[in-house]
Amino acid sequence: MDQPKTAAKTGEGSPTLDERRKKLREFRAKIRRPIDRAFVQSIFNRDHPGCAEPKVVEAFADHILKLDDSVPTGTYVDMCSKLPVVDPEKINVPTIIMRGQFDGIAGFDDLTEFFKRLPNPDKQFAVMAGISHASFQQINHQMVYHTLHSFFIQPDPIYRG
Repeated sequence: MDQPKTAAKTGEGSPTLDERRKKLREFRAKIRRPIDRAFVQSIFNRDHPGCAEPKVVEAFADHILKLDDSVPTGTYVDMCSKLPVVDPEKINVPTIIMRGQFDGIAGFDDLTEFFKRLPNPDKQFAVMAGISHASFQQINHQMVYHTLHSFFIQPDPIYRG
């Protein structure tokens, strides 16, 4: 089913997705794509080197490379050809959008368009300083947990108008 061109979260403004789209035919031709240590390191250095502690990156690589030497291609195919995956106007629950300052996948303008179209007034948009896409493994990961935790423990509104 074709998605409307005006829908938000299209991947527009994402240099990473622009590069991945060049390999879409390759991603569609295979169910899995190989990974190695350089690939894992690129997750943390692609958007803005220095956001993640090198020893965390290496530990992360050690552990996931013990589990497998490839990952499914499906997420890359979806990001490159099927955005938007959801219609923001159909999300009627409280929502938080968290974006790292240096996120190379989630374009700021693209996300704000998505955010604007969320119908529930109980919504928040947070930009986290010094963080790229892999937010939970960043040096500033405590900010990520704080932002998320604060959203979940906020009191319910007494007045809704």
